[in-house]
Amino acid sequence: MKSVNFEILRDGWPELAGLGAFAEAYAHADPASALVKLRLFAENLTKDIYRELRLPKPDLPTFVDLLKNDAFIAITPKVVLDKLHALRMHGNKAAHGEPVRSQHALWLLKEAHDLARWMCVRYGKAKADQLPAFHQPGIPGQVEERERRQVLEKLAAQEAQMDALLSELEEARSKATAAQKEAAELKQLASSAQAAADELQFSEAETRTHLIDSMLASAGWDIAEGVKNTTQVSKEVEVDGQPTATGIGYADYVLWDDNGNPLAVIEAKKTSTDAELGRHQAKLYADSLEKRYGHRPVIFYTNGFDIWIWDDAQDFPPRKLYGFYSKDSLQHLANYQRHNKQPLDTVAISDQIVDRLYQLEAIKRVSERFSQKHRRALVVQATGTGKTRVAIALTDLLIRAGWVKRVLFLCDRKELRKQAKNAFNDFLSEPTRIITSRVRTNASERVFLATYPAMQKVFQSFDPGFFDLIIADESHRSIYNVYGDIFHYFDCHQVGLTATPVDFVTRSTFRLFGCEGQLPT
Repeated sequence: MKSVNFEILRDGWPELAGLGAFAEAYAHADPASALVKLRLFAENLTKDIYRELRLPKPDLPTFVDLLKNDAFIAITPKVVLDKLHALRMHGNKAAHGEPVRSQHALWLLKEAHDLARWMCVRYGKAKADQLPAFHQPGIPGQVEERERRQVLEKLAAQEAQMDALLSELEEARSKATAAQKEAAELKQLASSAQAAADELQFSEAETRTHLIDSMLASAGWDIAEGVKNTTQVSKEVEVDGQPTATGIGYADYVLWDDNGNPLAVIEAKKTSTDAELGRHQAKLYADSLEKRYGHRPVIFYTNGFDIWIWDDAQDFPPRKLYGFYSKDSLQHLANYQRHNKQPLDTVAISDQIVDRLYQLEAIKRVSERFSQKHRRALVVQATGTGKTRVAIALTDLLIRAGWVKRVLFLCDRKELRKQAKNAFNDFLSEPTRIITSRVRTNASERVFLATYPAMQKVFQSFDPGFFDLIIADESHRSIYNVYGDIFHYFDCHQVGLTATPVDFVTRSTFRLFGCEGQLPT
């Protein structure tokens, strides 16, 4: 398939030219498929660089492992990394069912075209001024449904050819040997890569702004293009009381509540090494906004793809996130949790749900751990000792104490999910829902139940703050190896339940639930 923008790659990297062409073809008709193709484009481009430079890489690496490998970071300009992460993150979300607009796909097509031009300058020895500018694919005219089906069938046939090409290429890459890189060589490679980015006049700030804007939009925020403001999101907000000559500073973003209070402030910095500076600066902005409005905003700081949240009003340390909170989730955190949370040792455990001493002890231990600002716990109980009842009683306690609004209960089979749903309904009056697909952000249910495979397909369609508590049944080896991303993605309290004897629980499972020394909570 011939491309509008990616033929410059055809001679050296035919698979990238093909993937770019598919993304163009889908941009208007099926933007989500376009983003999936662009993610493949970015992943294959990254692998091509590894092969070209014979870079060492981790065993069985995922795409994000390749991007975050120290050797790759050392030789890749920050602006190029930003573009690769943009394609990765939005491709992932599209693959997990997030709705995508054509406008979004067209922006990411342009980012991919920038990467194509950089590859041509850096590795193809092309001159920047000889490469064509990006041409936005036109909107196709109206076609009959039968013609549309024929076009999609043709694309499907061509996709099979592309899959075969990628398989061939992957096999060739797997045979390529890596070589150790000395510091001087890495420095030279980094210099050449940066020179190519400079020649193309890439704007790191522009890419970072696009990334942040798009992630806020993905979380449901109404955000305008450029420097324009909306009732929900303002940019470059003037704040006083700053350590500048005039005493004035400008917060990169402020997210607003319906009542006009600031829900959050966001500070954008160039690199992760600036994270501490970003945190300090964002705190000064939050201090100023709190003084003006009488309400302390939640603090976020980011370099465009790495995000940290700091809810210092509740004395939590900063935590790394994989996306921004939605408005609903921020309202719950800033308006409800801060004012309604009760100390867990002042709320009684329901003896209508659990009455055995070891069950009560397990709940008390988890409560103590959460009260000490830990956010994860692991409970080991033998089969038949009432793990599900412990989960229900803990849920009931945290809801009544004002710690929890939404709970996710995970298990590995539909039969167990059905049993858990019946048990929750027997003891709690809270509305429940089984997750099989996307859920709206303002869902009224309090208890959600899902199997691990079902949740794996849709978890990135939720914002990271959607759930306040995740309870994972049967938290053994497969949880970490196969479904660990679910637990890393959601920013909430998490409890693992397992009947596996302590000696057989893997170290990775203990680490996942924050237990040191292979000791359960």
